[in-house]
Parts: sequence; structure tokens; C-alpha cells
Amino acid sequence: MAIGEPARTRMLYCLLDGRARTSTELAIVAGVSPSTASVHLDRLKTERLVKVFAQGKHRYHSLDSLPVARILEGLSVFAAGSHGEFVPNTPSRLRAARTCYDHMAGTLAVSLHDRFHELGWFSSSYEMTQEGSKAFESLGIDVDAVRLQRRRFAYACLDWSERRPHIGGALGAALLQAALKRKWVIQDLDSRVLSVTDFGRRELQAHFGLLAPSTPNASPALRRPIRKPGPRPRRRAFPKANAGSSGRRQLQDR
Repeated sequence: MAIGEPARTRMLYCLLDGRARTSTELAIVAGVSPSTASVHLDRLKTERLVKVFAQGKHRYHSLDSLPVARILEGLSVFAAGSHGEFVPNTPSRLRAARTCYDHMAGTLAVSLHDRFHELGWFSSSYEMTQEGSKAFESLGIDVDAVRLQRRRFAYACLDWSERRPHIGGALGAALLQAALKRKWVIQDLDSRVLSVTDFGRRELQAHFGLLAPSTPNASPALRRPIRKPGPRPRRRAFPKANAGSSGRRQLQDR
């Protein structure tokens, strides 16, 4: 089975954030040599789990399709499933908010899903109501254009950390892009984590009456203060040559 090999599994789950990566980057993630990574990627490509995009001298790998991402998310649910009361063991930053291929996942996404239903913006079959259309249009989302995409408009995507649904599909992707554009959330450069900004918390409260979960241990890149340029250091003046010694050297040269 293509997914059963640990190195290939790590590669696939690395690509679950929707970003494309080179074989060298995926080799590091999988903990294998570049040549071994190439063999694994060829197998994944043959099984139509990944696709390759060539740009100049580089070849970038990404998940082949959204259904592949849904299968991987579903496998995460079964792999971590346990009997009795469910206790999440997902790292807190991933659990709070993250990407699920091209839409939001985690506690934030599940809370949004529940709030949209409470506000009557969706029917039980995920058909958007008139109130919902107006609300999403106010966020700059062209609902009619989203409907025209050749994919499911909206559906319940089971969240592997919360074991409850969040919104997937074309609308879920449009919502994530709107949140990124409005700076409600910021995506980590090296992971699937989404950090909710202070501005985003205020906007989520204002638009949806929702208290966003905090993202603990935010990435150092997000916490690092911006240093203002200070005054340039004064250049040290070079000591002037001693006129007397210079004269003596000239006499000696003669």
C-alpha cells in the first residue's frame, strides 16, 4: 500500500497544508536520502496521490486533488481513534487553528461551523440561506462565483483533532482566503498552524459573536519585535600622519 510506508506517509501529511515542495524538502521531512525520496515520490505519483509542477529548473510536488486530502484527514481520525471519552492529543497550536488543505480546521473552524448554523446561514444539507449569502458577501466573498466552481459548494469535513465537523469545499476555501486577506489569521511559514491576530479576534467577535481560541506559543517569527533603525555609528577618524616623520622618510628615500 502506497500510504502505508512511513516515509511516504510523512511526505503526504507534510503536503496537507496545500503548499508544494521540492523532492529535497520532502526528503528532509521523511528522513530519507534524496534518491530514496525520488523513488517514493514516483510511487505516489503513479498512485495519483501527488502531482508534479515544473517551474524552471525546479519540480514541485503537491497533493493530487482535494479528495486525497480528505482521505488523509479521515485516516488521521481513525488512526488516533480510541474507545471511551475522547481526549485530544493534538499539539495545542495545531488544535487551535490550522489549514486542512485549502480550508480552515481546528477549534476555530469547528466553532465557526457551529456558529454559522446557529445564525441560520446554512441548512442541515449545507445549502446557504439568504441571510448567509448576505453575510458572506459582506466579507468580500462572491458567493455566486464560488457556486460556479467545479467542486462541492460546502460540506461537513470531519476535523481530526476535534472529531467534529468544520466547513470544507469551495466555500471553506473562500473563507480561509478572506481571513488571510483581512489579516484575521496569519499562516506559519513552516507548518499548517494559523495564528489568530488581535485584529482578527475583534473582527470575529464583531461579525460572528465568536471568541476565537488563543494560539499558544506563537511562532517566534510572529512574536519578534520590529527594530527601528537607530542612528548610524560615527566613523572613526584615521589619525593624521606625522609631518615630521613623513619628511624624514622622504629624505631617506632620496
